Amino acid sequence: MKQNPPAPRGSAAWALVITSVAGFMAALDNLVVTTALPAIREDLGGALEDLEWTVNAYTLTFAVLLMLGAALGDRFGRRRMFLAGLTIFTGASAAAALASGIDALVAARAVQGVGAAIMMPLTLTILTAAVPAARRGAALGIFGAVTGLAVASGPLIGGSLTEHIAWQWIFWLNVPIGLALLPLARLRLAESYAPDARLDVPGTLLVSGGLFGIVYGLVNGNAHGWTSTRVLFGLIAGAVLLVSFVWHGHAAAKPMLPMRLFRNRAFFGINIASLLMFLGMFGSIFLLSQFLQGVAGYSPTEAGLRMLPWTGMPLLVAPVAGYLSDRIGGRPVVAAGLALQAVGLGLFALVLEPGVSYAAQLPALILGGVGMALYFAPAASVVMSSVRPAEQGIASGANNALREVGGALGIAVLGAVFAARGGYESAQAFTDGTVPALWIGAAVVAVAALVALMIPRGRTTPDSPGSDSAASEPPAKSDTVAEPERVAV
Repeated sequence: MKQNPPAPRGSAAWALVITSVAGFMAALDNLVVTTALPAIREDLGGALEDLEWTVNAYTLTFAVLLMLGAALGDRFGRRRMFLAGLTIFTGASAAAALASGIDALVAARAVQGVGAAIMMPLTLTILTAAVPAARRGAALGIFGAVTGLAVASGPLIGGSLTEHIAWQWIFWLNVPIGLALLPLARLRLAESYAPDARLDVPGTLLVSGGLFGIVYGLVNGNAHGWTSTRVLFGLIAGAVLLVSFVWHGHAAAKPMLPMRLFRNRAFFGINIASLLMFLGMFGSIFLLSQFLQGVAGYSPTEAGLRMLPWTGMPLLVAPVAGYLSDRIGGRPVVAAGLALQAVGLGLFALVLEPGVSYAAQLPALILGGVGMALYFAPAASVVMSSVRPAEQGIASGANNALREVGGALGIAVLGAVFAARGGYESAQAFTDGTVPALWIGAAVVAVAALVALMIPRGRTTPDSPGSDSAASEPPAKSDTVAEPERVAV
C-alpha cells in the first residue's frame, strides 16, 4: 500500500486557497455561459437544442465522470490527478474560446467537463485531509460558500465579459488562473492515496451511457418528436442502463458508488435534495437569464447586475448560514434554504410577463438568493460528515455528480417544457414557455426541501460516524448530538 508523504508547511491554508479557486472555476463554468447564449446564438447560430448542449455538454461529462475522477485520484495520487484535471480544463477552455462553430464549442465544452470531473471531486478530499478536524467545518463552509458564489455569479460574469469584451472571454478567463494554479498545486499540496483503490470501469460505462441516453432524449424530444425512434431509444436505453448501474452498486465488490451509502439518512437526504435543487435552479436560470435580455431588453451586463440580489446573496448570508448550521445542525438550514428557493421561483412564475417591471421581480430574486446561500453553506459539511474518512472521496464525487446530473436534467426538462409551450418567435411566446417551466422548477425544489428533512437532527462534524461503513472503524471524536439514522433502500 502506498504511504501518504508528509504535507508541506502551511498546507492547510494553501489547500483551502488552491481548492477553492479551482472549485470556483469548475462551478463557474456551469452557468457562466447562460447570459452569453444570445451572443453565441447570433455569432455561431444554432437552435434551442444546440444552446442546451452548449451548457449540457459540460454538465453531462462533468457529472458522469466525477466518481471516476475521485477513483483515479485515490489510485494514482490525488495531487497528481488534480494537476491532470486542471491541465485538461485549462486547455479545453482555450479551445472553447477559439471555437469557430457551435459543434466545435460543444465539443470543447465536453472536454472541459472531463477536466472538471477529474479535478473537482479531489478538491474536497485534498482539503479535508489537509485541514485539522477542529477547523474542518469552517474550511468546508468557506469552500461551499465560494463554490455557491461561483454558480450564482456565473450569469453576471458571463454577461459582463460578453458585453464589454466578447463571449469568448468567458473561457479565456480560465486560462491564466489555471496556469497560475498549476505550479502552486505542485509545490503546496500534499500527495495522498486511498488504500486498495480500484477503478470501476463497468460502473462508469453504465452511468455514463445511462445519463447520456436520458439527457439526449429530453433535449431532442421536441425537435424530433417524443415518439421518434432516436428519442424513445435514448430514454429507454438510458433508463435500463441506470437501473443496471444501481444493481451494480449493490452487487459489485468495489463499485464506484456503493448503494449501501444511501442507507444513511444524512447521505441520502442531502444527495437527493442536491439533485432536485440543481434540477430546478439550473433550468430556471437557463431560461431567466435569456428572458432578461430577449424579453425585458437588458444588455448582458444589465441582466447580470439585475440578478445580483439573487447571485450576490451568498456573500452576505453564507456566514450566517454557517453559524446557524453549527448551532442547530444542517437539516433546518438546508431545508429552509430550499423552501425559500421554491417560493422565489414560484413568485417569478406569478409575475413574469413581457412588460414586467424590475421591482416586481425583486422579491423573487431576494428570496431565491437567501435560499441559495442557506443551502450551499452547510451542504458540503453534511456530505463529508455522513461517511467515514476513507470514503470521503466517493462521497464528494457522488454529491458533485448528482448535483451536475440535476443541472443537466434541469436544463433538458425545463427546456423541453419551454419548447412545448413557447419559443423564440416573440416576447409573448418566450414568456408563455418560461412560466410553466418555472412552475415545474419551483415544484421540484419544494420536493427537495421535503427530502432534506430526512437528514437527522443535530450537529455533526466531518469525523462523525454516519453510515454502516463507519462501523468497522472506531468513531472519531466529534460533537455529534444526534444518533445517525438509516433508511432502507
